[in-house]
Amino acid sequence: MPWIEKFRPKTLDDIIHQEHIVNLLKNVKESGNLQHMLFYGPAGTGKTSTILAFCNEIFTRDIFKDRVKLLNASNERGINVVRNNIIRFAKMKINSRGPPYKIIILDEADSMTHDAQTALRRTIEEYSHITRFCFICNYESKIIDAIKSRCSVYRFEPLPKVEMKNKLKKICDLEKVKIDDKSSDFLLEISKGDMLSLIHISEPTRRTP
Repeated sequence: MPWIEKFRPKTLDDIIHQEHIVNLLKNVKESGNLQHMLFYGPAGTGKTSTILAFCNEIFTRDIFKDRVKLLNASNERGINVVRNNIIRFAKMKINSRGPPYKIIILDEADSMTHDAQTALRRTIEEYSHITRFCFICNYESKIIDAIKSRCSVYRFEPLPKVEMKNKLKKICDLEKVKIDDKSSDFLLEISKGDMLSLIHISEPTRRTP
């Protein structure tokens, strides 16, 4: 299993540095008052990992697939996707187990066309009684105001190098991979603050016999 998947945070407590956002989501979990969400900030700062960790905590494994849908908006950016794939999931009825809603996660939502975002606004309004949306993007300014006004907005801060370096060292220790300070500093430099990129480029190349 690739390191990116193997070491993806499983719970909110596994998220590094974003303590303010983690605490807000823990409060949401306790209150049960979940609004639509907009996560924005630099690449590799934990946006997708955070919402998936949150979903892991509020949905049991047996209903997770029925309650959570993750789409990459950069690959599925057209209005037909909104009308078909997203709306189909948004209007599906839910059973009585767990929270009374589903969650649709739209990663790289700032890649969606204006028409697709406008169509989503209507979908949000129509199915908000059973579906919550989480929009994830690098650039909050590329999300239309009609969507932003319906979301709780969470800004993810850049990750400090020391925390990224500590996370990398922990992973390498678990994998029994030796890495010195000079190598880790070089990898930190070329990853440019992106934790996913850092983990990916640090994993030794796998060769098949």
